Formats: sequence, C-alpha cells, structure tokens
Amino acid sequence: MKADQKKWDKRFGRKEFALGKEPNPFLKNHIHLLPKGRALDVATGEGRNAVFLAQNGFEVDAVDISEKGLKKARKLAREKGVKINTFLVDLDQFRIEKDRYDLIVNLYFLKRRLIPKIRNGLKKGGMVVFETYLLEHRTLATGGPKQAKYFLKPNEPLRLFKNFRIQFYREGTFREGRRRKAVASLIAEKI
Repeated sequence: MKADQKKWDKRFGRKEFALGKEPNPFLKNHIHLLPKGRALDVATGEGRNAVFLAQNGFEVDAVDISEKGLKKARKLAREKGVKINTFLVDLDQFRIEKDRYDLIVNLYFLKRRLIPKIRNGLKKGGMVVFETYLLEHRTLATGGPKQAKYFLKPNEPLRLFKNFRIQFYREGTFREGRRRKAVASLIAEKI
C-alpha cells in the first residue's frame, strides 16, 4: 500500500488537478441512463467523477488510496456546492457491503480481484459504469499504465460482468481531444 499511496500522493499533491475538474466524458454522456441513489466511485483520485455524480443527485461514497487526492476531492465538492463522503482505503483490502449501491463507477482503474466485490455490492437493478484501457493502447504511446496486467483483453468486460444486462458496450480506438486511446466502455445492470 505504501508505494502506491506515495505514487498517487505525488501525482495529486500538485496545486493543479492532474486530470482536471471535468468528469470523465463517458460518464457525463451516459448519466441519463443511470439509476439515482447511492453511488460508489472506485479509485476516485481527485474526485471529479464523484463530484459530478453528487451534482446529479447521487449520494456518493468516494474511495481512494491517496489522502492528497481525497483532500482535493473534498475541496472540489465544496467549490461545486455538493457533499461527497470520502474514504482513504487500500482497494486490495476494501470490502464493499453487499447490495449497498445503486451505482458503482470504476473508471481507468483495473484490479480484477475487485470485480466480484463490485458485482456483490450492487443492488438488484443497480448499474456499473466501467471504462479502462485495452491491451492495444500500449501501441499508441499516449500515456497510461505500463504493465500488461492493467489492460483489458478483447471483450473482457463482457466476461467480467456476465449475467448482467448490458446497457451499453464499446471497445476500440477512439480520439478524445488530441489524444488517441484504446478503451473498453461498459454500462451494465445487475439482474
């Protein structure tokens, strides 16, 4: 935990927001599909997605390993006039309470051992929003993780969330601003 915490505290310790204050475009573009209620933002970082969810009527729990990131998340929430609940956690040890959430958001963080906990933590009818890099992203040389374990294989999210009702799925190489990225994006409902 200490090495990961140190790495992310360093990234989020700067004055500016490392990823900006605007929410993830995939989440923003699909907010209308998501059931209102209690939400969990996994690996929230500086909280841009958690704050966006709170602005859209969700009661949000935001979890991350970086205290500096969580501090900025709380600051951003105050700035936007909303409340989020922040929790400093090591996601290797984190336990998601069974049937607790209407929505779980997991964006650009891949820890496969966490997937069963996410599945279990959703209420029936609850939804997961999941987006991260595909293996071929490494060939684009546009940033992102280095180790293969942090990349999805083709159609892997469909397997990870089998027995869920798939509301939206795409994978491939997309342009976001000036940057190209190879990602898989999924919205799925627990049935």
